[in-house]
Amino acid sequence: MPDPAHNREVLAPTFKGRVLIIDDEADIRESLETLLEMEGYLIELAANAAEGIDRLDKGRYDLVLLDLMMPDRSGIEVLQDFRQRDAETPVILITAFGSVEVAVKALKAGANDYFSKPWDNEKLLIEIGNLIAKSRLERENTELKRALKERYSFPNIIGKSDRMQRVLDLVAQVAPSRATILITGETGTGKEVIAKAIHSHSARAGKAFVAVNSGSLPVELLESTLFGHVKGAFTSAFANQKGYFEVANGGTIFFDEIGTISAETQTKLLRVIQEKEFMPLGSNEVMKVDVRILAATNSDLRKLVEEGRFREDLYYRLNVINIALPPLRDRKDDIPLLVEHFFRKYCEENKRFQDAAGQPKLRFVAEAMQLLIDHNWPGNVRELENAIERAVVLASEENVPVDVLPDQILHASGMKVRRDESGRLPPDASLFEVVADFERKRIIEALEAATWSQTDAAESLRIPLSTLNQKIKRLDIVVRKSKKDSSNQ
Repeated sequence: MPDPAHNREVLAPTFKGRVLIIDDEADIRESLETLLEMEGYLIELAANAAEGIDRLDKGRYDLVLLDLMMPDRSGIEVLQDFRQRDAETPVILITAFGSVEVAVKALKAGANDYFSKPWDNEKLLIEIGNLIAKSRLERENTELKRALKERYSFPNIIGKSDRMQRVLDLVAQVAPSRATILITGETGTGKEVIAKAIHSHSARAGKAFVAVNSGSLPVELLESTLFGHVKGAFTSAFANQKGYFEVANGGTIFFDEIGTISAETQTKLLRVIQEKEFMPLGSNEVMKVDVRILAATNSDLRKLVEEGRFREDLYYRLNVINIALPPLRDRKDDIPLLVEHFFRKYCEENKRFQDAAGQPKLRFVAEAMQLLIDHNWPGNVRELENAIERAVVLASEENVPVDVLPDQILHASGMKVRRDESGRLPPDASLFEVVADFERKRIIEALEAATWSQTDAAESLRIPLSTLNQKIKRLDIVVRKSKKDSSNQ
């Protein structure tokens, strides 16, 4: 009769991790190997420090058991060398000399714990299990943070300032939710960019993102645009037409300048938010819809509510979470980053001033960059972007001078030359005005000497013709016609 024991299923221990044992004593290696294999660990052995370092260089382990005293090198030296490359893998030092001094030395070198020979098997197994579990948890948290950072990276949103970092943290936090969000900020701060970032980092990213410029559409057209209409709903309704809500079903609809919509449209929008349904114009059929609503405004909606121009219940429905974008004047630290970003964008778009790798070579001279940083930027990021696009188009050399900056920046900074009715500088003229006045006179002299040929004048001044043209415009020089330049056109 067969032995029943032969029919029993033999269960292998669950794999718990890879452990490297570095010890010059064969019996120590063997006893540790037997103990740990029985518990489900995969073991690798090294008979000396050199062999151990070689294995550490080539493999990855969940834990290392390291002998303190070895003939070719001490365990402390091996540990110090290993910690320069790997600060995470747990290491237990095994020593025959159990003293406080040895323990302190081992922990300072980067050991997670130490055991004296002979050790208590049960305590050693518990400590190995705890250290591996803790290490894996820390590694998982690190990987999770890295993955979240990659997922919630916003390449189109440039900003290292504290205020923008707080905005980006909030965007990353609310994007996966279903919450309605109100984005507030001055014109040009990038409210639609933020809305698109929220959509693209949500579960709706694969569906439509529909932007509605509420302020640019007439009342009668806005409702038809939002809710669609059926044939015959009004005079020019020759066919059924889908509205934005139907198009955005499953995705996101973004209302820019939400404060401008009419009272009637506010009522219908509130119904969509509350009931998740609407009726196309001219139809009695109710359509169900699943759309996330994002809204933006540069107005004070709370004030509009108090004035009776905006529904209070709609305001609270929209303002579940508020993301307030700071104006550019309150995030001056971001200006150099934004300048670099827009240089890259417009150098690529205009195929100008790029190196072999396609990177922009343009740089503002220090004076021009300081003007950009000091400017108040009433038009915010949009105004800065326009200024950089202008610089890319007008620049004649890699180091972009003050001349190419828009007049409003020069005027605001006091860098436009002031003159009285007779054309003279005022008594309180700044150094810039004095220098600019001298520059103006020198250019006029060069133009007169060249019989008003800008080509010859630029050559005599040893500057590019485009730079001379920029200076002529900035310095308000009235240029007479030149026969030579006219004949060259």
